[in-house]
Amino acid sequence: MLVSAKEMLDKAKAGHYAVGQFNINNLEWTKAILATAQENNSPVILGVSEGAGKYMGGYDVVVGMVNGLIKDMNITVPVALHLDHGSYEHCFKCLEAGFSSIMFDGSHFAIDENVAKTKELVAAAHEKGCSIEAEVGSIGGEEDGVVGAGECADPNECKAIADLGVDFLAAGIGNIHGKYPENWKGLSFETLDAVQQLTGELPLVLHGGTGIPADMIKKAISLGVAKINVNTECQLAFAEATRKYIEAGKDLEGKGFDPRKLLAPGFEAIKATVKEKMEIFGSVNKA
Repeated sequence: MLVSAKEMLDKAKAGHYAVGQFNINNLEWTKAILATAQENNSPVILGVSEGAGKYMGGYDVVVGMVNGLIKDMNITVPVALHLDHGSYEHCFKCLEAGFSSIMFDGSHFAIDENVAKTKELVAAAHEKGCSIEAEVGSIGGEEDGVVGAGECADPNECKAIADLGVDFLAAGIGNIHGKYPENWKGLSFETLDAVQQLTGELPLVLHGGTGIPADMIKKAISLGVAKINVNTECQLAFAEATRKYIEAGKDLEGKGFDPRKLLAPGFEAIKATVKEKMEIFGSVNKA
């Protein structure tokens, strides 16, 4: 069954490792991530953007698919289903549909409005036993229509949001969604350290996990990051594996491709990517 992400992230911060959030977009992605989590005895967070939720048929469909896979695949490791970069309205929709965790991205609001909306959603999420993530300082790049300039968060604003009772906090530290450009300046560990000093034991979140060097990831974990999001890297691996399969011409004697065989290489590519990240994050055998 689905669980809140709070316990797994509290445990991760105390143990100085991070739990991976891997975004899902279809059945194959979800199966691959769940299978890898089970094989590596790792807790896992399945992220769903608003766009991905719509693509998969709606939040009720996503919840039904994930719950069905957990049951039929005999998944025993902790699994949270989490709304990624959710709007105020969609946070309520996901709580109603049965998500076990939500993220409210109020980073584009003035801090007073971010505080007011986050406070209301904290109460709504906790009433249902769900965890909630908030954000201060927008994350750079673009992901599913959510655009940010890569700001560094104000540590005092982070404390204001943390004091509302959120379960984990995403603070912008120069990280971006998508592939990092060659002139990227790297993460602001000074900002991250200042945020941790003011938020104490609250688990922190690093968005844009694709392409960040392993040494930076490990340093971020040492400064309080307990959840790291990965999406683009899985997308690239899936697309490349599928492209190679098509170019190999493995169709059915000109009749077209069997979709189950066509998607199989992408399934394996995502498994390999997720396993590699879990090893870097240190979440293997932490379920």
